Amino acid sequence: MAHPSTIRPPLWLLPLLLVGLFPACSPDAARTSGPTKERRGVSVVRASLQPMESTITALGSLEAIDHATISIKTTGRLRSLRVDVGSRVRSGDVLAEIEPRDYELRLQQSAAALAQVRARLGLPAEGADDSAQLDSVPSVRAARAVLDEARNTLDRIRRLQAEKISSAADFDSASANFAVAQTRSETAQQDARELQALLAQRRAEFEIAQQQLSDTRLRAPFDGVVQERRASLGEFLAVGSPVVSLVRIDPLRLRIEVPERDAAKVRPGQTVRIRLEGTTNLLEAPLVRTSPALDSRTRMLMVEADFPNPGTLRAGSLARAEIVVEPSVPTLVIPADALVVFAGIEKVFIVSTNRTAIEKRVGTGRRHEGWIEILEGLKAGTSVIRDPGGLQTGDPVNPGIEDTSVPTANPHAKAG
Repeated sequence: MAHPSTIRPPLWLLPLLLVGLFPACSPDAARTSGPTKERRGVSVVRASLQPMESTITALGSLEAIDHATISIKTTGRLRSLRVDVGSRVRSGDVLAEIEPRDYELRLQQSAAALAQVRARLGLPAEGADDSAQLDSVPSVRAARAVLDEARNTLDRIRRLQAEKISSAADFDSASANFAVAQTRSETAQQDARELQALLAQRRAEFEIAQQQLSDTRLRAPFDGVVQERRASLGEFLAVGSPVVSLVRIDPLRLRIEVPERDAAKVRPGQTVRIRLEGTTNLLEAPLVRTSPALDSRTRMLMVEADFPNPGTLRAGSLARAEIVVEPSVPTLVIPADALVVFAGIEKVFIVSTNRTAIEKRVGTGRRHEGWIEILEGLKAGTSVIRDPGGLQTGDPVNPGIEDTSVPTANPHAKAG
């Protein structure tokens, strides 16, 4: 029989015996051996009220202030076309020209007819002054001279008759001659008046011919850019035929539709800012016009602002616009690095009284470089943790000195 001291337990019992030794250890030793989270040092900042603009956001479009289809005023064959799509023109620049020969001949004809009437009225053949006195018209002067002679003859015979020297027949003949001369003088004056009217007609015909010749050259009515070419060289054009389409692109007019609920807040003089699709530049101009009434179908108010064009803006561009209705409104903001977004949920972390992180869901509004507007979920003065990446509710934290380097909420806002 083996001695008890020499009896060895089976190998499979050894793990159980080792496990049985651990309950002999103290409970405190078991707790201290488990993993623990160290307090994380964090930077905190208070949500604060800062002056910020109150704005209305809407979509609008940039449109050309003037858009005209330039048509020809005369009939003829298109001899030259000096512009094409994209050509920049100044007011008065020649865009196209009709063959002018026919109109030059008509002008010469009108000038000759005008000179003929001026000569009959005793005026120089050429000149712009058509004022002619009746007494200076040659036919009137001649008729008046005959009338004066007949009057003198009649007076002389009347004196001779009174002296019983002249006969009654002489007096009757002199009286008849005077009456004829008087009638001829009145007729000459009437003819002169008719010539004056004819001169006015010939002057109008001459100016019409001049205008028709001038109209063979199609000129730009305003500064702009050619948008479309509508005719070709050698084409015979009738009166009113379109030749080019011209648009004025500096400035460009922004047209915005404001909902009825915001219409009462909008008035001329307010600042309008726009950002165009595909660009990051922010453009600014004053609101200059508002429609006097809402659109009865859409219940929208149309407002307009004019933006100078540095050469990069295009008519028809879609613009995201905001109208500043109040320049300074106290608004709750936090630094942008205090916000956490996960699965579409926006939240911040605050520090509890026992120095643990607590998650708070918030609603946000406008954003700018370095700040975010808080619409709900926080109150002014609440401390939030900056850069809370990896934090979870209940994590112990060690807030350091409060960070006061919060960016200004809005560079455009004016402090109250």
